[in-house]
This record gives sequence, structure tokens and C-alpha cells, in this order.
Amino acid sequence: MKAKSIKGKTPEEIKSALVENESDGFNPTLAIVFLSISQDRDAICKILDKEGISIFGATSNGEFINDEIEKNSTAIILLDINPEYFTILFEEFQDRNFGQGAQSVVKRSLEKFAKPAFLIAGSDFKTDVEEMISGFENVLGKDVNLFGGMAGDDYTFTEQFVFTNGKSSSHGLVALVLDENKIIIKGKATHGWKAAGTPKTVTKSEGNHVFTVDGVSVLEQTRKYGGLEELKEENLQSGSQEQLGLIATNFPLQLLREKGAPVMRPGLLIDWEDGSFYCGGKVPQGSKVRFSLPPDFDVIEKVVNGLKDLKEKEMPDADAVILFSCAGRILSLGPLMSKEIEGIYNVWNAPMAGFFCNGEIARATDGNNDLQNLTACCVVLKEK
Repeated sequence: MKAKSIKGKTPEEIKSALVENESDGFNPTLAIVFLSISQDRDAICKILDKEGISIFGATSNGEFINDEIEKNSTAIILLDINPEYFTILFEEFQDRNFGQGAQSVVKRSLEKFAKPAFLIAGSDFKTDVEEMISGFENVLGKDVNLFGGMAGDDYTFTEQFVFTNGKSSSHGLVALVLDENKIIIKGKATHGWKAAGTPKTVTKSEGNHVFTVDGVSVLEQTRKYGGLEELKEENLQSGSQEQLGLIATNFPLQLLREKGAPVMRPGLLIDWEDGSFYCGGKVPQGSKVRFSLPPDFDVIEKVVNGLKDLKEKEMPDADAVILFSCAGRILSLGPLMSKEIEGIYNVWNAPMAGFFCNGEIARATDGNNDLQNLTACCVVLKEK
């Protein structure tokens, strides 16, 4: 399998890049597309569709190819994979049946492959991602290879889209299904945030709404561990959204799992009346959490070193690399984000594309498939 990465800020630039890359006989059959909602999505899809190229696509909060970060652009990785080795399935969620929608995708994939693996993207903030993940596992078990991210919308938090040839949805699921008997797929999810203090118990929560930890409001606990005595509603009247975003990305909860590494659960919205948080995923009552320290350069080193370990132990070579990176990482790391993207690209030095998403789907280190936050999820493909 051969792969090439292209980018552009207009349909004309994408068409030109496609023609240029096909001039040496390269004949792509699949395009993995990440683009800004400001881009002409329909025009770009028509260009690819006219060339007979299958499309797996999602809107983004920023895009990158190889070691270059862009915004308000289109990033594409083109692959000349044998059409017999993959299929793309599309599902619109009806009546919030996220698990049933995922099961429908799995059952259709089993009609084509005995051992399917999945790259997925979903749209709509209302999607229960954990229920969607359960839909895959209920059919194929917890060992299913499942990676992906939730679509973005340039941080407007209004409407996100997933799409394929002739189809698009703001409340759906697109799945690139790979035949694991023909394609090797490996991935790793790492966040790098350091934990602070000892494990504590969530004493009151409902879904993603966390009220108290060890009997104290989660807001008060965050003030304590973050040294945020001035974290009060009256102090956030100017630029409050930006400041709350920094709180979420710098001082997230780390949800401990029975198996594997903890997953991140940032507080995305504060209820100032009772000091509760609405988090980026479910935090069950009775579960154990730890608080986090603000990230430093070690965060990048942990991500890159984790992928070097994956290369050394499981995936020495790659035909293509796909990266699902949390939108919160660039808010937190700022200019250092380019160092992380560059470091990840240099691990395999293979064509890479990715986007900043609203939640990542991957197996936690030594754990199970899960909804991740503030995490870099790197997926590596190699034809057997």
C-alpha cells in the first residue's frame, strides 16, 4: 500500500495536488479527509468521487499533514489500497440510538470481512460516545480494533459533520472498515498529563455531571489542587470562555479504570451555584479519580516516547499514519503543539494526516476501548 498526503485551502488547490500526485502512476482508491467547516465540502467530495476514490471524512478544529499544522484548510491522506481490503459504511443516528447504529455498522461489516477493524468518526455533541463504543463491543467483543475521533467545527461548537461519497450528516457515524487479514492496524492513545494527589472517590455524579469528590464540590477540589483561589464566577466575566477552556485543559480529572491507564475527563462547563462540572465523558458515581497538574514539555515527550515504544515492539514499519488529537491539546500546549506533531511524524516518517477533534476513541494503554479527552490517538496502517 502506498500513501501520499495532500492539503489545500480551495477545491482548486486540492484538485491540483491530486493531479500532481497521480502523475507518476499513483492510483489512490481511498481518501481520508479532514477539513474545516469553512471549506467547500461538497466540491472537494465531487473531485474525489469523480476519480473513483472512496471517502472517509470529518470536519475538524484544525488539520495537519505530516509535520505541518493548518487551519481553515483541507488535509487528505490518499491510499492506493486494494478495494477488496476495505469498505466504508455510513449510519445516521435515529432517536439517539447510538448503540444500535454502531451495531448496524458492525453487522454489515461482518458480511464482508471475517475480522474487521474500524476507523470511525462521529458528529453531534449529543452523541453518547460510550454507548456507541459498546455497540461495537457487544457484537465483536472488547478486543475489537477501534480507533477514531468526534468531528469538530473550528471551535464554534455548533454543528459538526461526517461524510462519505454522496452522504453527509451532522448526527451520524462514518466507518472505514479494514480487513485485518490483509491490513495490520495498531494504535496508541497517550495524554501525558501528570496526576496530583492520591486517588479520590466521586461521591455524587449523574452521567457526565460531577457534583462532589470525597464529599467536597469538584470545583472546590480543583481550586485546591490547581492553586486557583481566584477561580470565581465574578472573576471570569471578561474572556470567560477562554479562561474556562484553559481550566478544562490544564486541570482535568483523570478517571481511573479497573484495567489500564486512566482516561481524561476535563470539566467543560461549571455550575457556579453548586460547584459541579459537566465533563467530557461519563464519570460514574463511586469511581476513583485523580486531579491533574498543568502540562509541561514532558507531555510531548511521553506521547512521542509511547509511539517509539509501539514502533519498537509492534509496528516497526508503516505505510500510513492517522492522528486523532484532542482540540484541547492545542489550546493547552499552544506553540508546542507543532513540536508534538513533528515528533509523532518523525517516529515512522510515513505519510500522515490528522485533525483536532472533540473526543478521541481508542484503547487506553493496557486497557479497553474508551472515550478519551485531551489525548493523542495515533493509528498506524501497514499492508501485509
